[in-house]
Amino acid sequence: MARMVRFPAPGKAEVVEFADPEPGPGEVLLETTYSGISAGTELTAYRGSNPYLEKLWDAERLLFVPGDSSLAYPVDGWGYEEVGRVVAVGSDGDADLVGRWVWGAWGHRSLAVRSAEHARARLLPGDSEPIAAVFAKIGAIAMNAVLDADIHVGETVVVFGAGVPGQIVAQLSRLNGARVTVVDPVASRRTLADRLGAAATLDPRSDDVAAVVRAATGNRGADVVIEMSGSHEALSEAIRTVGYSSRVVASGFFQGPATALRLGEEFHHNRVNIVGSQIYGVAPHLRHRWDELRMSRTVLTLEGAGDLKLTELVSHVVPDSDAPAAFELLDSAPQDALQIVLDYGASS
Repeated sequence: MARMVRFPAPGKAEVVEFADPEPGPGEVLLETTYSGISAGTELTAYRGSNPYLEKLWDAERLLFVPGDSSLAYPVDGWGYEEVGRVVAVGSDGDADLVGRWVWGAWGHRSLAVRSAEHARARLLPGDSEPIAAVFAKIGAIAMNAVLDADIHVGETVVVFGAGVPGQIVAQLSRLNGARVTVVDPVASRRTLADRLGAAATLDPRSDDVAAVVRAATGNRGADVVIEMSGSHEALSEAIRTVGYSSRVVASGFFQGPATALRLGEEFHHNRVNIVGSQIYGVAPHLRHRWDELRMSRTVLTLEGAGDLKLTELVSHVVPDSDAPAAFELLDSAPQDALQIVLDYGASS
């Protein structure tokens, strides 16, 4: 029997069995090797704070509206950071795919069926480690934020949040030629950011981030600030930190009301431009060249070339049977973990 992670109710996770799927014509069967847990989006479903659990997303009008929710418990196979091998195909013409590594988003499941076309577009580059492929989509999320930031060589970039997406954003910003400051209250995450090339790190609990950045830039402020933590307090400080008539990219998944924002202060007086960055949309002036698939492929190519450090972000590799404990750890003590990866082979 195949296995998957289920959220039966808020604050609970369990591993359940389901019937082995079989590929049909034009499809492949994927056997998961690794599945990364997103400590942001996935926890919103685990905790019960995801807006899809409370409201209906009207895809035609692009609005959340009262009524039946778009998502309800039990939530099965949540997740979007998977890598595995093709173990069976539904058509003889796809036999060349058997044994190939494929990355993608099929949730925390030991087995999944996808189209052969989908799999061919997501074959793991030969110079990448399989575990690195769990970062393909979260890497695209980070890269989308960097594209929205429109960074230029020599600019000062401040990244709020040194979790997985923030660490990737900081590295990509540096590859774009920026001097990067990373802000996070967790000491171990600041240490990692230093090791991965940040020019400076700040603790928002003890440092006046806006004042420090302005002092370092001749009172100009940051050229661009990228908010990756999903904290309203961080977004408020990001607005204070960015320079006059400059850009804050808000890519974190904020939950609840933004009561910390003081929009009559720096936001109003400094003409701050806040840009929402979300993976299912690309900046209009880039859509003819960039999409999510290209961003993911770029991230894996950079990793394979040694320009982007991804495996260093893995803090725990545990059997998929330990998924309930992994989610509890991320929920109750997020400072003790960065990227937790479920190993499906360890439980076979």
